[in-house]
Amino acid sequence: MTATLALTRRETLHRRIRLIVGITIAYNLIEAVVAIAAGSVASSAALIGFGLDSTIEVLSAGAVAWQFTRRDPERWEKPTLRVIAVAFFALAVYVTATSVMALVAAEHPEHSTVGIVLTAVSVAVMPFLSFAERRAGRELGSATAVADSKQTLICTYLSAAVLIGLVANSLLGWWWADAVAGLVIAAFAVREGIEAWRGDACATSVGMLLEEEDDEHHDHDH
Repeated sequence: MTATLALTRRETLHRRIRLIVGITIAYNLIEAVVAIAAGSVASSAALIGFGLDSTIEVLSAGAVAWQFTRRDPERWEKPTLRVIAVAFFALAVYVTATSVMALVAAEHPEHSTVGIVLTAVSVAVMPFLSFAERRAGRELGSATAVADSKQTLICTYLSAAVLIGLVANSLLGWWWADAVAGLVIAAFAVREGIEAWRGDACATSVGMLLEEEDDEHHDHDH
């Protein structure tokens, strides 16, 4: 009876993670399109960087969704985390370059109402998605789901940094605040890239538990 309940619970958690990841993908796709468009109009390096970060969130969440449709999802954890890490490093290079150029050229971004509303909504929405996925991932013992939930939480911090930069530029005329917010995004991206690259340590602990389960099944079979 306990085994049946455990199996039912795992299936429920799988469905919950797929649902959370689906909502995260849909939200981030909208966020990416709006942020990149608004950033291009306002010449905001931070907003464009924020939009690109959202596309990486989509990649990360999409990889987790794909994993949970596989028969043996743990096998794909390490290569998936490596792909996400490389994407984060690429984002860091791009945002650093555009932010430094904006500072050197003393580029004054325009006011962006759309950008301010978008980042404010993200600050409100993202923590709930992160908490729900992390809770389900921990109970299930999924390193990838927990890692993805951390990236969603990082997105909240980035939203706050960009929001502060946009408001400071609009209200106080601090044109450089946008580029500084961009550099904050780049720093977070590097940190997340390193974490994702090293993420195989977490995956290994989960993999070892699964191997132990497999060994127990083999023992029962014998």
